[in-house]
Amino acid sequence: MYSFARSLLFKLDPETAHGVTLNALDMAHRLGMARGLGGEAPRDPVTLMGLEFPNRVGLAAGLDKNADHLDALAALGFGFVEVGTVTPKGQAGNPKPRLFRLPEHQAIINRMGFNNAGVEHLVAKVKASQARGASGVVLGINIGKNLTTAVDDALNDYLVCLAAVHAHADYITANISSPNTPGLRNLQFGDHLNQLLAGLRERCDQLDAERGKKVPLVIKIAPDMDSEEILFVARALADNGIDGVIATNTTIERTAVAGSPHAQEAGGLSGAPVRESSTRVIRGLREALPNMPIIGVGGITDGESAREKIAAGADLVQLYSGLIYRGPALIGECARALEKADNERAAS
Repeated sequence: MYSFARSLLFKLDPETAHGVTLNALDMAHRLGMARGLGGEAPRDPVTLMGLEFPNRVGLAAGLDKNADHLDALAALGFGFVEVGTVTPKGQAGNPKPRLFRLPEHQAIINRMGFNNAGVEHLVAKVKASQARGASGVVLGINIGKNLTTAVDDALNDYLVCLAAVHAHADYITANISSPNTPGLRNLQFGDHLNQLLAGLRERCDQLDAERGKKVPLVIKIAPDMDSEEILFVARALADNGIDGVIATNTTIERTAVAGSPHAQEAGGLSGAPVRESSTRVIRGLREALPNMPIIGVGGITDGESAREKIAAGADLVQLYSGLIYRGPALIGECARALEKADNERAAS
């Protein structure tokens, strides 16, 4: 069924198809038809960061930047849904076209540029949502900086968003790894990283104490790191008491898609070509951080690639580009594969 829908959607501009798909999903949800689309993900609960996830499969940030479709997405069977990236002020993002399919590689290139309606809009949508109470889905909110904010002033933007979403999120992710906001990836290294993490940790602790609610703080990093850089980031995360890490964002590397008509488009490459680099980063993080929760994302297109992320050291996984090519049935397939892996480990 989805292969037929995809054939029609792929005749549309990718960004138009994105909007059409989410609006259709909203309609299906209103008609009570969305829940079966995810392939009946099993309940396979896992406790991590003090949160109980109904299963290990989540939605990565970027698909629903404004939480406009939260209820419908939660109904698909995800164990957790991450919305955003959201910035203090709404912004249009980069000029169009800014989203490109590479179907021969099951990949996507995007240079969206944190297009979103601003943090106040997202908070209003989350407050109006019924998803968390109805399905028990865990909600992550992904925060970033505005394009016009200098890298040296980035912490202020993150703190504005942190304060705004703290009361409404189950966990908060700071996105410091998108390649589509100039200079953002510089926040992953050196003094920039330690200053940002220290500032976020201090403010999150203050908000936790004020509200009597522990909200885990997670950092999303890039796949384009060598072993030394992975070790530096791991040490910074541990030294600043960060609660978890998402590995990884999109890549700027193009070797795996060389020769594709869109290979040289600027932006972040996601999908199957990121599978190996994402897994490599997860493996390096797990070696350096034996006890830190890791969420693995990048190149998950089937149950086996989801299991690969867990085997490398991830505790949870997230989907995005795989959904574009495989459809929502991928959710249930991955959740069942990870449930089987859990059962095999328990029996061994």
